[in-house]
Amino acid sequence: MASVTKIKTYHFLPHKYGLELLLDIGRIETLNHYVLDKTLHQLSFYEIIFIEEGAGTFTLDENRIPITPQTVIFTSPGQVRCWEIEEKVKGYTLFFDKDFLHLFFSDELFLHRFQYFHQYSRPTGMEISEESFGKCLDLLRGIEQEFGQLQNDSNHLIRSFLYQLLVILNRFYANVYNVQRDTHVHSDFYRFRSLLEKKFVDDRSVEAYSKMLTISPGFLNKICRQFSGLSAQQMIHYKLISEIKKQLYQNKSAKEICYEFGFSDPSNFNRFFKKFTGITPQQYRKNI
Repeated sequence: MASVTKIKTYHFLPHKYGLELLLDIGRIETLNHYVLDKTLHQLSFYEIIFIEEGAGTFTLDENRIPITPQTVIFTSPGQVRCWEIEEKVKGYTLFFDKDFLHLFFSDELFLHRFQYFHQYSRPTGMEISEESFGKCLDLLRGIEQEFGQLQNDSNHLIRSFLYQLLVILNRFYANVYNVQRDTHVHSDFYRFRSLLEKKFVDDRSVEAYSKMLTISPGFLNKICRQFSGLSAQQMIHYKLISEIKKQLYQNKSAKEICYEFGFSDPSNFNRFFKKFTGITPQQYRKNI
């Protein structure tokens, strides 16, 4: 059997600047460490990458995102990634721990309100206009400037820049992919997204999530379609397929994944995977 690919995990360094800061910014071309790591790795925090120059491919889970100028890439904790660089990449990387915002907004669903994080049915990268990219760069430079002269109240100012950036990026993302951009859709939708991240291995039925949320299956489907364009069951299946592909990408055997994800037997697992992808898990692995 092929050996399982070892995945490195990078963690956030909160005390890099002396005082605890759960956000950092850097130029892609000058930061070493994980930023342009060509091997498979994952982060335990959120990162947004802004490409000003360069060419190649950024692979995130099973999705390949072309590296081109004015591209923004969103990564969520635990996603498996690697870089294939053809021309030197220049730009910004902004990374933060979820608590950087949670401590401020006291809303544990806050990061689930944006379309681009914890996304498994649409792309996690987008190319935007020069003007839109320029707006992002202005906010990034504001953050960078504040890091150059840190004061006791800097975290508040940096947080306000990040908040603006997340909201305008959500607008740009919604326009690029023609999706709902309102971050105040019914809060049960965000609660569902949050539960799905934690429970997808154990619970696959709309009824199970409806019970956890104490709402009807019909209402859950209605709010899912309103914000994501998908039914609740489709969202569950997309999440599951995305995670299975991630495990196949790491070279785990189909049998191992089958039992880990609670399928009754390998033939049942193969049928499920083929129904959604058109190919078997074995064929998918060969195509990687």
